[in-house]
Amino acid sequence: MLHLARDSGATLTRQLTDQLRHLITKGRLAPGQRLPSSRQLAQSLALSRNTVSFAIEQLAAEGYLSLAAGRRPVVAAGLSLDRRKMSPRSSRAGSERMVLSSWARSLQRADWPPVHDGRPRPFQPGLADEREFPHDVWSRCLRRAARNAPLRRDRPINHRPLQEALLGHLVVHRGIKAKADQILIVPTAQSGLTLVADALLERGDHAWIESPGYGGANVALHAAGATVSAIPLDAQGMAIISSRKETPRLIFVTPSHQYPTGRLMPIGRRLELLRFAEATGACIIEDDYDGEFHYEARPVAALQGLATSPRVFYLGTFSKATYADIRFGYLVVPEALIEVFERAQRHTGMLTSITMQDALAEFIASGAYLGHIRRMTRLYKSRRDRMLRALAAEAGDRLATEAPAGGMQLLARCSGPVNDRQLSARLLDAGVASRPLSSMMYHRTNEQGLFLGFAAWNEKEIDQAARILGRILR
Repeated sequence: MLHLARDSGATLTRQLTDQLRHLITKGRLAPGQRLPSSRQLAQSLALSRNTVSFAIEQLAAEGYLSLAAGRRPVVAAGLSLDRRKMSPRSSRAGSERMVLSSWARSLQRADWPPVHDGRPRPFQPGLADEREFPHDVWSRCLRRAARNAPLRRDRPINHRPLQEALLGHLVVHRGIKAKADQILIVPTAQSGLTLVADALLERGDHAWIESPGYGGANVALHAAGATVSAIPLDAQGMAIISSRKETPRLIFVTPSHQYPTGRLMPIGRRLELLRFAEATGACIIEDDYDGEFHYEARPVAALQGLATSPRVFYLGTFSKATYADIRFGYLVVPEALIEVFERAQRHTGMLTSITMQDALAEFIASGAYLGHIRRMTRLYKSRRDRMLRALAAEAGDRLATEAPAGGMQLLARCSGPVNDRQLSARLLDAGVASRPLSSMMYHRTNEQGLFLGFAAWNEKEIDQAARILGRILR
């Protein structure tokens, strides 16, 4: 029953332990059965007695064997997983398919998140150009943070130096009004969105999202048990409909660069939204996912800085301003809710590495973060313009594009009877990634289009991908 290979990568002790454990769980060694003594087993297998003793002691520690002084090891009871030795009822129950929750079952029907295997492809939205990131500067920050780790006396879940450095940046460049300890550092922006939804929503509460809009908000709010309403856009963003029967508990918006149209919500609509939230008691999640990049003027101040009452949760991410591997998100919460949200962070495990937080704090405080953003703003603007020209040349009037005032991607609407999901699939087969507009529509409409990223791709890559797109459209 035991076959040990002396030329195996595993030690003889490990092989003997694993094989004895396997024989017990499969019922080949029955409960109550005595094993040979360590001396006998060692002789029969041509092993040292120490090797056998170590294996038996390990199995006894795991509960597979019972040991007593002067007696041979005994197989413990109730350890067999052999179906033939189970009762008919338990055997039938074990053979049935595991039942998942309704939330898990719904994942199979979800359009979000889009998953692309392999390396990123041209026009894939949501990506910064990692080739342009100052990796040498970042690696020095990481090394210093790692060396400083043993010197840290306290280890709060939200690292104070990062909170202070990030606040200094957000106050000046995004118009945020907050204190440092209102900033929570979370694994991703999506986890921050989930944290707010779980903390504010009861099952059946109403929540509003933009349509077209961000799929991550749709799935997070549904997972929290909300009744989600899709609010269509007009030229200024989410259309505030005060006559709707339901009163929202939570409203998700992307006012700096509406996702996916790229439109900027003007000040009048922002104030209208804030007044509506105040009147109805609703809270707002402001997702400022790539608000750092604005091309026609200074970035517009965040909605959170305009609010006269603490109803706005400001959400951001480092992955767009840096690159995809630095996926940390951050959440600015109302001051009165700091304690409960930090406790919620711990309860849900939405914690991040303090060493990484320390490295980010230095990266921001040194000016490297702002310097990189400024350089990328110039580069991404030129790439936006290059994509607009390339699409006009290759696709002609088959695509109608609207130049976004900022951000990292643009929306190209299809002219004529085109199935954007089929078009997106054909592009992917040809090596070009896109996202169909219809997959981001949450109200009934016949609009078709493609969501295309330009930030991560150089001029040559943009031109090549545009030619592929034009060829497939013809």
